[in-house]
Amino acid sequence: MAISNNCIDKLFRDARTHNAWVDKTVSDETLRELYDALKWAPTSANASPARFVFIRTAKGKERLRPSLAPSNVEKTMAAPVTVIVAYDLQFYEKLPKLFPHNPGMRSLFVANPALVEVTARRNSSLQGAYLILAARALGLDCGPMS
Repeated sequence: MAISNNCIDKLFRDARTHNAWVDKTVSDETLRELYDALKWAPTSANASPARFVFIRTAKGKERLRPSLAPSNVEKTMAAPVTVIVAYDLQFYEKLPKLFPHNPGMRSLFVANPALVEVTARRNSSLQGAYLILAARALGLDCGPMS
């Protein structure tokens, strides 16, 4: 069954990169709901290499300041939550649990560091996009930066 045009609008057609935020806290419950939604989205071999760091405190965001482009500092500091989307280069260690129907998949990655890197980079980026879609579905605005 297809989702409604209103849902498609919310996720895509009406979606914009936001640069300003309302002064409203994003609750632990909302962040859990966000993660619980995005973690089920598909990745290659169910690898799920992304690791998410949710930052809400001023102190935590100040630690990011040296890594931010000057044009991103103000909006990052003002955001109710900032999420770092990183990746784990040893994601394959979890494959016996995440991809149990193919026991040889872990070995494929162990033997091929280049495959590990490209899989981690591509699939964590995909998971970052899933995070944005889940956030929008929950009524949150996003201002992605790379």
